[in-house]
Amino acid sequence: MKRILVPTDFSKHAESALRVAAQIARKNNSEIILLHMLELPQQSKDALSNGADIPQIMFFKDRAIEKLEELMDIDFLEGLNVSEIIQFHKAFDGILGISQKNQIDLIVMGSHGASGFEEMFIGSNTEKVIRTSDVPVLVIKNENGDFKADRLLFASDFSSEIKSSFKKLLEFAKIFDSHVDLVMINTPNSFKSTAVAEKIMKDFVKDYDLPNHTMHIYNDVNVEKGILNYASSVNADLIGMCTHGRTGFAHFFNGSISEDLVNHAVRPVITFKI
Repeated sequence: MKRILVPTDFSKHAESALRVAAQIARKNNSEIILLHMLELPQQSKDALSNGADIPQIMFFKDRAIEKLEELMDIDFLEGLNVSEIIQFHKAFDGILGISQKNQIDLIVMGSHGASGFEEMFIGSNTEKVIRTSDVPVLVIKNENGDFKADRLLFASDFSSEIKSSFKKLLEFAKIFDSHVDLVMINTPNSFKSTAVAEKIMKDFVKDYDLPNHTMHIYNDVNVEKGILNYASSVNADLIGMCTHGRTGFAHFFNGSISEDLVNHAVRPVITFKI
């Protein structure tokens, strides 16, 4: 894990994400790239294109540079290799572009979640990144930034399509010497007998040299509730999920369990795109 990207809007949630990224970077001797996307008001974007009102635009940029410099001097980054980037761009598009350009291995983001109409119709930059990022995305939900991954819960249907994503999860688990809880959520709409579920999981894991792990089958009314309830019952430090990266109407009608978890979980969530 050579490069970790941390987008920041200078909020407490973003600072918590940076604190977690620093912990991971120390374990791996990784570089942190600290990114701020400067989303100008529409009138300022127009001014940028025609050369007018440059002083106002430079004011926004200079203020962002000041805040980034303050972050760069924060105590928990001392001794780490940290670089900074400011871009005039929409946050979502800019994050993905910087990630691809700089060969990022992990994106760490803070999120306060969303609910109601905001969750359904607007969504957050974090959700959009989760849906489309080709690299793992670690979402930090609380503000203390004290990150542990002693017990990593990985929920899945354990189908063959997730194998490449599962390898990335195992690499992450190895960094933190995590105990991996493999769990299949059994729901009324997709019920499997214990014997069938156990066979699916055993057939899946036989191809891997797994670290310290256990396998579980958990029954609940739907997958999201099952993951959250099981995570609570075992006091998991981190929830791992795969995401299909649905977009458009497919996402609207089918939803995304990973994105819903990011909104509703109190624990950190790490996602891997299939």
